[in-house]
Amino acid sequence: MIARSLLGAAATVLAASFLVYAALSLTPGDPVDQLVGQRATMAQRAAARAELGLDDPLPVRYVHWVTDAVQGDLGRSITYRQDVTGLIEPRITTTLTLVVLAAVIIVVLGVALGAFGGLSDRWRPLVSALIGVGLSVPAFVSASILIGVFAVKLGWFPTFGAGDGFADRLHHLLLPAIALSLGWTAYVAQMTTAAVREQAGKDHVATAVGRGLGGGLVFRRHILRNAALPVLTASGLTVAGLVAGSVIVETAFSVDGIGSLLMKSVTNKDYPVVMAISMLIVVIFVVVTTLLDLAQTVLDPRTRTAGGRK
Repeated sequence: MIARSLLGAAATVLAASFLVYAALSLTPGDPVDQLVGQRATMAQRAAARAELGLDDPLPVRYVHWVTDAVQGDLGRSITYRQDVTGLIEPRITTTLTLVVLAAVIIVVLGVALGAFGGLSDRWRPLVSALIGVGLSVPAFVSASILIGVFAVKLGWFPTFGAGDGFADRLHHLLLPAIALSLGWTAYVAQMTTAAVREQAGKDHVATAVGRGLGGGLVFRRHILRNAALPVLTASGLTVAGLVAGSVIVETAFSVDGIGSLLMKSVTNKDYPVVMAISMLIVVIFVVVTTLLDLAQTVLDPRTRTAGGRK
């Protein structure tokens, strides 16, 4: 089971890398213009194309990229004139800190809000309304509102940058993390509400209540445990999508992470950087989804039995 999951993950990453590489190669515009300028002579442009390897066919260029990437060489940035690895490394910490903060908010608030909405008939309409608002407001809109209220008007948070040091970084990234997490929190809350409500109506829960077990014990043992699988899946997919979602939030808050770097690189047609960051996002997503598959196998023996029969 583990070997099959790892092989499937590797095949997914390889297929995605080819699709991303081919899509970048077919996009309008010429990266040579970024390297030598539009007024360069034909000889200068030819030399630049040879330097970038653009004269080779697409499959050959892709094989060269994969071979170098496996060895840790992600190419050289056209815009910044430095190795892509060295360009990305210092920004990964910023983005990961932002993603971890957002993930904590999503899991804690989403599960709590969803559990409350699933158990309480009285408060379920309010929870549903909050979920609807969270799902309908785009990240860039929530970012603008948070900046206008809490950064500009109240002055509680800085409006840009990632800060220096642990405490200062948390202070700078908390508002972006909230903006990044709002929609995903609503999604997790929605899935948790449905799962908890379904489990609360099961016969074994009514039996446990009839035996005189306390409400907290019934919730932990008979409701939350059985609702854990869909909640875990929703939370995992959410965390996997946070890196991609950070592009908008980092740009709005002028945070120098890999999301904002990706946006700048797309604008500048800096294809080596775009390729590297895109594949980093793909790898994170594939790793998380693979771990989710393995976790589902552990939590649900029926999945493991079905896999064995296949």
